[in-house]
Amino acid sequence: MRREIELKLTPGEAFDPQRWKQIAASVTGIPAGRIYHIRPLKRSIDARHKVFFRLKVELYIGEHFPLSAKIAIPAYADVSRRPPVIIVGAGPAGLFAALTLIKQGFRPVILERGKDVKARKFDISTINRGERVNPDSNYCFGEGGAGTYSDGKLYTRSTKRGDVSDILRTLVAHGAPEDILIDAHPHIGTDKLPGIIASIRRYILESGGEVCFNRKVAGLIVNKGKIKGVTTADGNEFRAASVILATGHSARDVFEFLHNQGILIEPKPFAMGVRIEHPQQLIDSIQYHIPDRGPYLPAATYNLVTQAEGRGVFSFCMCPGGIIVPAATSEMETVVNGMSNSKRNSPFANSGIAVAIEPSDWKEFETSGPFAALNFQQSIERKAWDAAGSSLKAPAQRLTDFMDDRNSASLPESSYNPGLISVALSDILPGFLSSRLKLAFRDFNEKMKGYMTSEAVLVGVESRTSSPVRIPRHDETFQHPQVAGLYPCGEGAGYAGGIVSSALDGVNCAMAIAGKSSG
Repeated sequence: MRREIELKLTPGEAFDPQRWKQIAASVTGIPAGRIYHIRPLKRSIDARHKVFFRLKVELYIGEHFPLSAKIAIPAYADVSRRPPVIIVGAGPAGLFAALTLIKQGFRPVILERGKDVKARKFDISTINRGERVNPDSNYCFGEGGAGTYSDGKLYTRSTKRGDVSDILRTLVAHGAPEDILIDAHPHIGTDKLPGIIASIRRYILESGGEVCFNRKVAGLIVNKGKIKGVTTADGNEFRAASVILATGHSARDVFEFLHNQGILIEPKPFAMGVRIEHPQQLIDSIQYHIPDRGPYLPAATYNLVTQAEGRGVFSFCMCPGGIIVPAATSEMETVVNGMSNSKRNSPFANSGIAVAIEPSDWKEFETSGPFAALNFQQSIERKAWDAAGSSLKAPAQRLTDFMDDRNSASLPESSYNPGLISVALSDILPGFLSSRLKLAFRDFNEKMKGYMTSEAVLVGVESRTSSPVRIPRHDETFQHPQVAGLYPCGEGAGYAGGIVSSALDGVNCAMAIAGKSSG
């Protein structure tokens, strides 16, 4: 017999499976000797009062747990002679589209503008030293996409898009820890993701697919409203009857060549703000209500949302035990993001704090047509660049100084490697955005007493929360309304926001090509 129950455990008990049987026996009244196995299903922290873990488990009562092999990489299929599908971009949308196409008997041909995940590290190290940005290899571009070197959070609310557990199981098969299958907010970490991405690439290649790096797509080949392939910046052509465009939220040149070829794109709402950094110990003490979290509790996280002057303001990509990173994709712009390694052991906690940006906000750029929201976004990034002395340093201000409209005479220690420059952020951000941030921070301090502190620093700008451009597609076929066989996909097309939702969108586009539903 099997039975599901929820155990309420202390932090020490939550990570001691030997104790679970005794506690389960006490809760259910079933003799411990009759409980042959306990399988964890879901684990979450409840820190509303005294901190404890909720562990949902399945009990095997009077029967043994079936011996099953570890989640394994599927057997290789040979698709080398199958019809090709071009995938532009090797982020989560592109990679999971490729895996799905192999399953469905198609040969994926991935064209990635950046470098492989290992070579990409060199360019990221160069950025972190504050030296230069390679426009094709950085925190956003390269094998694995933006998520690989900016954290690897796997939480999504997009459960209606497909089977999230299938995405997680695939990641486990390629080397992710099995904990992601049970944690309420699964996370892999920037130190672990490159190996997982490399494993996925090997599977694609050994199945007969193709992965090409340093292949920047510069245009589409279209004939009589049908896709025929793509052209690359080095003058080559790749031919196929289907093209998945999974280029990420920062591939501005892709939007440009689509527009120049008369292919419909449109501006869309997004969000923008700053990244806030606190000492992790302070966030721990606020969230756990104790001075020291001890050896079992993870670095505390938070999720904040409020309304300010009719707009949503929310925390975004919160990174406990993390660092702030430079996420620009070209010179003359300052963009920041956050990431954590798997251990989340940095002394800092950071989070994006973003304000919803609506069409009325980019009115002065209306003459830009479909680029209006993008040009608004870029104008703020360039102001931040100028304010930081035209360098990869970032403009920053203590939270309390921002609230009181005064310059920061000094800045606290920060995880941002290129360095910070004291700047009045209200000189960079539009007035409507600064005023809403101030209202939001007051509300956040009511929800998390102690959040408002001079130890917190605001770093600008957090501007790449999502794409400011949408590439339209039909809801049912996933194809662009003007070009048959063109499948806009993932964050860059405006249909996802994060690793898991992008991966799901890649699966859906691949299944649409195969003529099947992913549901």
